[in-house]
Amino acid sequence: MPGVRYYDILETRRPAQREAALMAALAVHVAHAKQEAPHYAALLADVDAPAIESRAALAALPLTRKSDLVQQQREHPPFGGLARAKGEARMFISPGPIFEPEGFEPDDFRLARALFATGIRQGDVLLNCFAYHFTPAGRMMEAGAHALGASVIPAGPGNTEQQVLAISQFRATAYAGTPEFLKIILERADELGSDVSSMVRGHVSGGAYTPALRSWYGARGLSVRQSYATADVGMIAYESEAGEGLIVDEGVIVEIVRPGTGEPLPDGEVGEVVVTPLRASYPLVRFATGDLSAVLPGMSPCGRTNMRIRGWMGRADQAAKVKGMFVRPEQVAEIARRHPDIGRLRLVIGREGDTDTMTLHAEGPDEAGAALADTLSTVTKLRGSVAMARPGSLPNDGRVIEDTRPT
Repeated sequence: MPGVRYYDILETRRPAQREAALMAALAVHVAHAKQEAPHYAALLADVDAPAIESRAALAALPLTRKSDLVQQQREHPPFGGLARAKGEARMFISPGPIFEPEGFEPDDFRLARALFATGIRQGDVLLNCFAYHFTPAGRMMEAGAHALGASVIPAGPGNTEQQVLAISQFRATAYAGTPEFLKIILERADELGSDVSSMVRGHVSGGAYTPALRSWYGARGLSVRQSYATADVGMIAYESEAGEGLIVDEGVIVEIVRPGTGEPLPDGEVGEVVVTPLRASYPLVRFATGDLSAVLPGMSPCGRTNMRIRGWMGRADQAAKVKGMFVRPEQVAEIARRHPDIGRLRLVIGREGDTDTMTLHAEGPDEAGAALADTLSTVTKLRGSVAMARPGSLPNDGRVIEDTRPT
């Protein structure tokens, strides 16, 4: 497909056309989840699936949290009731442990679109340095590359000199793996005097793709782009040639919600990434990833019209133990609910001597401090102080609990 700019026509749909198609598919997906997954049959028992055809209706449904999966799958093996244990093409174990299925669809995790945006085409040779042992990352990349007609070297991580040998012998043109490992391979190739000039592009995920690393690859003439995917959901968002944020995949519905709640946030506010992947083999509904991100305004200059997010911005799972009791983001959200005139809140956990301390930083007038202190004590069952701040002064980073205690 040389010269073809987009993976398919879905990427350049009018936003209203896409939204209508997604919402129609959502109602079918919710019905499928209730039928195929015991967890959703119980959780959504009173939900009329055909009525779930808007983002407002979706936002009214309960979350399924990734952080609950370990216990849930222990009680209801193998997949915690999120999928029926039948007919999986592959079954994986991720750290946790968390167990995930792969269906028989050729590109069940939907990586092909992201790899296409990286520039990978039929005839490319991909050095796949994601792990193949138990975890799904290696398989995810391989299936996406095969969907594009690219050949794959199933390298996995480590064995740097063999990676160099594989590039030079097979004339590998593309890399998939963590952001920093390609640099390690190329530096080793330089030391060995090996010809790895065939490697011209890369697709990275699973780690921080820093500006310094991006500049290093650019100086060598490599085009390296990133994506955001998980073992449960598959592809969530990917980078295009524009390099301005990550474009949401066409096969998912993404919400950014206030940490500790299922409440959608306005565009630009940092919150937890919640994904509903329109995937038959693992029919998740409002799956709370525990990751933080934010919606970017407007559309990508590359011509793709789907919504964009800023990429991975940290973890939303911010629970902290204070004086032997857990304080959770949902409690901070409850304080905000009881004080709707207050702006952002940030609960800072500290230590004075051997004693844990709590200070609730809140955007609003000084006279609101006393009422906020009472609510803080009522909701958390712990005493803490309140520090009022001017509106807009607290950082927009999605963090509602900050633990400053030395580890």
